[in-house]
Amino acid sequence: MRYGRIGGVGKPVSRLVLGSTSLSSQRLEEGLALLDAGWAAGVNCIDTAHIYGRGDCERVLGQWLASRGVREQAVIVTKGAHPNEDRRRVTPFDIAGDLHDSLARLKTDYIDLYLLHRDDPTQPVGPIIDALNEHLQAGRIHAFGVSNWTHERLSKANRYAYEEDLKHFTASSPNFSLAQIVEDPWEGCVSLSGPRNAAAREWYLSRRMPVLAWSSLGGGFLSGRYSRQSMAAMDKPDFCVRCFGGQENLARLERAAELGRQMGLSVPQVAVAYLLNQPLEVYPLVGCRGGQHIQELTAAVEAPLSPQQLTWLETGRE
Repeated sequence: MRYGRIGGVGKPVSRLVLGSTSLSSQRLEEGLALLDAGWAAGVNCIDTAHIYGRGDCERVLGQWLASRGVREQAVIVTKGAHPNEDRRRVTPFDIAGDLHDSLARLKTDYIDLYLLHRDDPTQPVGPIIDALNEHLQAGRIHAFGVSNWTHERLSKANRYAYEEDLKHFTASSPNFSLAQIVEDPWEGCVSLSGPRNAAAREWYLSRRMPVLAWSSLGGGFLSGRYSRQSMAAMDKPDFCVRCFGGQENLARLERAAELGRQMGLSVPQVAVAYLLNQPLEVYPLVGCRGGQHIQELTAAVEAPLSPQQLTWLETGRE
């Protein structure tokens, strides 16, 4: 496993981040075994959120942290301030409420990296930065960042922090994948994938801001389960095909399969290697079905891809 550093976290962070959406107290032993397998493979960073499983994912993760005695070695990333059915919730009040819920569920007194799950562009950045700095000073969080914020809003917020001599956002979690989003999975998605987001990628590169890439396997489109034949056999496109299908992504999928055959890698391994060989500092978030799946993806962490191979995967041209 390779490790990186994220400002404020104070621990090495595995370059592969284990997602937690499959965790459930109804399948507790299965979830604990999945976390054990990730830990054994060197994955010390786990991503969760206040909203996942209506809190159940955080509760299972909290049980695992307490029972395994690994809290001080683990890097916990959780997210709050997600909108609900009634309103947007990117406010100091909602951030505080969600954060205290997460701390209780995770059975810990601090979060390594706390992310705002969504943005509300109507809210000024100043009170948000002020509130996060208060939680930082109180020791409830060690670093903070965002998910699904545009780089323009990120820049504005960090400029405010600099001018006020406050701590700033040190990480961001947009979508980033070899497969581009065709249809937004939900409202408020922000992606770095594809030619149309080249300016955003340049912004991240110029600031060396770590990217925790959600749907790094294209929501499962690059999992190895999809092909031109399997998609043609569908009565109607499923969620994954609607959001990440399309002819351009299908061509990328087939090139990933071809390159995988040449290198002895699976399609998901190529997809992970694609992100880890970017000039950006990317931490792919992956949802795994079990220990064997984790081992498969961690084996791709060291797979080298040249700039020419990256270009060929994207465009078919070297």
